[in-house]
Amino acid sequence: MDISAAELKERIDKGESLHIIDVRNQLEFHTFNIGGTNIPLGKLTSTIEDLDFDSEDELILICAHGIRSKTAVQLLEQSGFTNVRNLKGGILSIKRLTN
Repeated sequence: MDISAAELKERIDKGESLHIIDVRNQLEFHTFNIGGTNIPLGKLTSTIEDLDFDSEDELILICAHGIRSKTAVQLLEQSGFTNVRNLKGGILSIKRLTN
């Protein structure tokens, strides 16, 4: 299931404690990010078992445009996570809201 940039920004602004996983590479993450844990998509498959989340925790996956994070959602769902959301339009959609 997707989450819109507006909904995510509203939840961040309210100070909600969110589990955000950013699957962009480290350079992209350090250039601009909204927090969360940076696990590049290429490393996600080898680290899924090490994630410190319950299978029913809401996990919000983000990347630049929403494509890599959509793949990450599928990987996590295949590994038993049941409440995984993809940021529609990626972090660029969040950036547009803040400009």
